Amino acid sequence: MDSTRSEPLHGAPEAEDGNIEYKLKLVNPSQYRFEHLVTQMKWRLQEGRGEAVYQIGVEDNGLLVGLAEEEMRASLKTLHRMAEKVGADITVLREREVDYDSDVPRKITEVLVRKVPDNQQFLDLRVAVLGNVDSGKSTLLGVLTQGELDNGRGRARLNLFRHLHEIQSGRTSSISFEILGFNSKGEVVNYSDSRTAEEICESSSKMITFIDLAGHHKYLHTTIFGLTSYCPDCALLLVSANTGIAGTTREHLGLALALKVPFFIVVSKVDLCAKTTVERTVRQLERVLKQPGCHKVPMLVTSEDDAVTAAQQFAQSPNITPIFTLSSVSGESLDLLKVFLNILPPLTNSKEQEELMQQLTEFQVDEIYTVPEVGTVVGGTLSSGICREGDQLVVGPTDDGCFLELRVCSIQRNRSACRVLRAGQAATLALGDFDRALLRKGMVMVSPEMNPTICSVFEAEIVLLFHATTFRRGFQVTVHVGNVRQTAVVEKIHAKDKLRTGEKAVVRFRFLKHPEYLKVGAKLLFREGVTKGIGHVTDVQAITAGEAQANMGF
Repeated sequence: MDSTRSEPLHGAPEAEDGNIEYKLKLVNPSQYRFEHLVTQMKWRLQEGRGEAVYQIGVEDNGLLVGLAEEEMRASLKTLHRMAEKVGADITVLREREVDYDSDVPRKITEVLVRKVPDNQQFLDLRVAVLGNVDSGKSTLLGVLTQGELDNGRGRARLNLFRHLHEIQSGRTSSISFEILGFNSKGEVVNYSDSRTAEEICESSSKMITFIDLAGHHKYLHTTIFGLTSYCPDCALLLVSANTGIAGTTREHLGLALALKVPFFIVVSKVDLCAKTTVERTVRQLERVLKQPGCHKVPMLVTSEDDAVTAAQQFAQSPNITPIFTLSSVSGESLDLLKVFLNILPPLTNSKEQEELMQQLTEFQVDEIYTVPEVGTVVGGTLSSGICREGDQLVVGPTDDGCFLELRVCSIQRNRSACRVLRAGQAATLALGDFDRALLRKGMVMVSPEMNPTICSVFEAEIVLLFHATTFRRGFQVTVHVGNVRQTAVVEKIHAKDKLRTGEKAVVRFRFLKHPEYLKVGAKLLFREGVTKGIGHVTDVQAITAGEAQANMGF
């Protein structure tokens, strides 16, 4: 900071909502004031769903005043008492000096307050991991979640692969989930101390669930399904320092932009190449991010201070794109990524979640398995409402458009038992002896009183991103809407005969196999070979089960 400046420095004024609180000083407050401060802390923690950041030495209007050492010590002591009262822990994120006209050095301290979770309500952030094949996605996740560095030949990733052919080829074809925890003091909790997943969940107050998506072009449909149905909070785009933007990287970047998923970038394998090569890759990324289609503001993270700033700005503005450069072999700069993930606040505010929880229950079915002695189990995300053990729900639509009754026997979140599931959370539900053959990906489980509508025909406003020839009536595409994935035929393009690359139109689609449950406003993505397009559902033509049977020729 320039020492010749004498006028007071300004940050942004404090926001009423959100989880950041400015405090000038907290020296020996009266009992009444202390109670008020505690109430305020509860509110900030609620806004950040268990996390809040206190900036001590800053006025409410954002004026950076700073405190002398004695006052700062007393203020932190008060903050500690407040945190104890609400059952939270505090960690100092960073301190910085402000150059004010005084002989005594004045400091500002930023403190992370994290509430020890009660009733398993840990903070849960879902991060989709994207990137070209061989950019080191599974290796980086192996290092983060297992706590040991890679040997340069892929040892770290062997723990992550689910299928035999993945271990043999070293390539991910399925979607796998990995968890990394942070306890209330901000320390990493992973498998390194031979912990089980349950122990990680129990001792963490924040869980990062990494959704490791396939990087190979052959598995692009799996990647799209992961991004549309698992509703990640943000995405991590991995780019190999020695190859730069190659293969599916551009495509993955386009997918994240199209689905409006905020993302940050990790440049890996910096141990394999010269510093100039790393710098060239970073420059190439910065150029792409600033292009008119992207409109992103790249932010290179080189120190712990940058990582703290990046996490806070990333949550406040979706245009900020932090860039990390690291190595999974030497461990270089790996800590900066951990600092970033530890501080990264939930990207949806508590008000939005509250509103979703007031609605009727709706659970998206993404995975179906049979577990010995448990029966049929479905995995997915609760998009609205609340789901409890023992709830009676209906699942559908079946091929003939019906919804079937079922009971939720038990719920697991991140591999440990859970009584209540709230909107936005991912989990697996055990359905007892419900016949697995009746279920498929793309179904929904909803409360019976919702009276769900189904459709075979729907309209969407689309933009054709790329098409080799002309896109016209009768063309067949694979449509992705949330967890729904099915072939549909173009029945009509409103006000046009055909579409060319880059054009926009309202199009009527008809599903070929069976009706689906769709909602107006849902994001839509379609593809067929090189043809790609995005848009949103504008109208659904609701039908009854009887009409569905007639339409489908039952």
